[in-house]
Amino acid sequence: MSGKNNLKGWLYLLPAILFLGVFMVYPLVDVIIYSVEEGYNSASQSYKGIGLYNFSYVLHDPYFLQAIKNTFLLVIITVPLSTGIALLISVLLSSIKPLRNLFQTVYFLPYVTNTLAVGLVFMILFKKTPYSDGMINLVIKWFGGGVVDFIEGPYWAKMFVMCFYTIWVVMPFKILILTSALASVNQTYYNAAKVDGTSRGRIFRKITLPMISPMLFYLIITGFIGAFKAYSDEVAIFGTDLNAAGMNTIVGYVYDMLYGNSGGYPSYASAAALILFAIVFTITVINLKISKNNVQY
Repeated sequence: MSGKNNLKGWLYLLPAILFLGVFMVYPLVDVIIYSVEEGYNSASQSYKGIGLYNFSYVLHDPYFLQAIKNTFLLVIITVPLSTGIALLISVLLSSIKPLRNLFQTVYFLPYVTNTLAVGLVFMILFKKTPYSDGMINLVIKWFGGGVVDFIEGPYWAKMFVMCFYTIWVVMPFKILILTSALASVNQTYYNAAKVDGTSRGRIFRKITLPMISPMLFYLIITGFIGAFKAYSDEVAIFGTDLNAAGMNTIVGYVYDMLYGNSGGYPSYASAAALILFAIVFTITVINLKISKNNVQY
């Protein structure tokens, strides 16, 4: 009887196993094979040998090194800032009773808006043209500052726009999650703390943060993964030639190696993709190790 039940269970799982095998396991194996094929020729589907040259080439490619720098800066700046700002806004929203649902809807609107459309709006706001300095520059000039070309100007200005845009796009989802987490905290803890005369700051540190820590670490981990996969947002702001703009990301580098002007190199793209996988996997494991000691379940 147990054998029949096991067979029935495997039959139920078969569609999911086939789906995962075709769309996840097979592509991963294919990427690993491509990454070790040296001198791969797309036209003839042939290669010269097996080795680690593709990884060496990618790790010494200036475009890839620039992409790593851009991606790490994006991750280091946007993940903590977006999470912190989202937590602050969520706490303020939780303390506002009237029109709270309206404010939650307003803050969530950027998340349901097409990212490319939002990126084009950002480009218009920040772009300096022969006919206009852009709305942001008008505000800077109004405060007595100088005009800055945020789209085609210095690196720090372009990085500022990229980080600002990323924070703007990801923050609504984080606000939604954290607002829900704050609402789920048992009010008994707050009432007991108030009876003891505990200050608001201490209540936040000793009760609120520990109770919502699972959601915070979930947002931090998914934030790291999402930031490392950034690509379409940068295209919306700086155009398709991100290497020329100096604002490419690791995912953008992989795409360029496959389909860009210098594309047709699946071996280099596969090596870069595996390097990205190793980076994301390592950081995720580190975050999970930290969460075991700091998250209250």
